[in-house]
Amino acid sequence: MQIIACQLDIQWENRQLNFNKIRALLETETIQPGALIALPEMFASGFSMNVDRIAEADPSETEEFLSDLAKQYQSWTLGGLVFKQGNGQGRNELVVFGPDGQRVGRYQKNYCFSYTGESDSYDAGEDILVFDWQGFRVCPVICYDLRFPELFRRGVKAGANLFPVIANWPDTRAHHWTTLLSARAIENQAIVMGVNRVGKDPKFEYPGLSMIIDQHGIELANAGDREGCLSADVSIEPVQQWRDEFQALEDIKK
Repeated sequence: MQIIACQLDIQWENRQLNFNKIRALLETETIQPGALIALPEMFASGFSMNVDRIAEADPSETEEFLSDLAKQYQSWTLGGLVFKQGNGQGRNELVVFGPDGQRVGRYQKNYCFSYTGESDSYDAGEDILVFDWQGFRVCPVICYDLRFPELFRRGVKAGANLFPVIANWPDTRAHHWTTLLSARAIENQAIVMGVNRVGKDPKFEYPGLSMIIDQHGIELANAGDREGCLSADVSIEPVQQWRDEFQALEDIKK
């Protein structure tokens, strides 16, 4: 089964330019029906704290875009977007759509990045999302969530064995990004897909380095520092075989 990460230079607070760019990037790929396509955190706007400007209307243009992609490629699609709550705070979320264009689920970032003031503009979520895809149990998370292994353990306890991590992760902590992606794969005996951006916004520069890592921490694909898509073929059998052979997850203290 094919997983695809789309790494782009997000145009600041401009949905349509970002939609057009993603369509163009995906058109260069051979996408198998039933693939899982992942886009970065806040892919339609960039990592903006201007909730009033970037929040989705009802109906949501970005959800419609993801739904259309899912139907076009007969695949699952997921990506990050922003909603505004009644209290004026934002929700940094990701949504997932299936091949029929119907929404599979949504997830609200559990850990807002206080270091950059995200927690001043966005409220943190509490629940996880786990959904089924091609024999996998998929648990997507968002950016800063990567630093909290207990969140991934919640996913594992819910049966997860594939973790997409969508992000706007800056270049000043690029080594943290690559190291933590590998650590989460190794310790959870799971496939991890990190989906980052490139370019810069008004505050940060971004290194890309979107990666797909297997259950042993071995890198299957790396997008480097340029726009483009990366993909890998994965299957559940090697993941389950490793978990059956090396039963570290069974030794987790309850």
